[in-house]
Amino acid sequence: MNKQPEITAQTRKNLIDAFWSLYCEKRIEKITVKEITQKAGYNRGTFYEYFTDVYDVLEQIEQFLIPTLNELPPITMPDNNMGMPVDVFLKLYEQNSKYYSVLLSDNGDPAFASKLKNSTKPMLKQAFSRNYDLDPVEFDFILEYVLSGMIGIMSYWFRQDKILPAENLIALMYDVMENGVMKRLSR
Repeated sequence: MNKQPEITAQTRKNLIDAFWSLYCEKRIEKITVKEITQKAGYNRGTFYEYFTDVYDVLEQIEQFLIPTLNELPPITMPDNNMGMPVDVFLKLYEQNSKYYSVLLSDNGDPAFASKLKNSTKPMLKQAFSRNYDLDPVEFDFILEYVLSGMIGIMSYWFRQDKILPAENLIALMYDVMENGVMKRLSR
């Protein structure tokens, strides 16, 4: 592949965009390389210069979307408040909503939520371990529970066309995490 970097980057992007438009319409098992290349205007050989198969395209998109520890802002916990940084995750979700809303939907990739949680757990563990003496096994379960809830509620929020203002959603999530569901329901 001895082409100009701008051209190869654009070709790769065109193939990814073609894949993504198909992925938004149907499950990955139903997408073929032929469909992607026809939609992007390339031949099959060009596709294989960049990807091994349709699953590789999805994997590369997901890898791009999963934040690394360096990309996430540092978590600080003022006043010893053990609240999760909901606003950080909501901003991340909104930045990538075009992809997250599809990947986390019923027709998306079931493994994506786990990849997202696993990428953020180390950062959260590090932030909380500085201020709290936590049993690592129990804390892992707590993080799994909270992150699953956060991802689920944010996905639901997008599916409902953000009918609740973002500030209200964040306040609601903090309230439920701090006081529990039953206290919230009894108001």
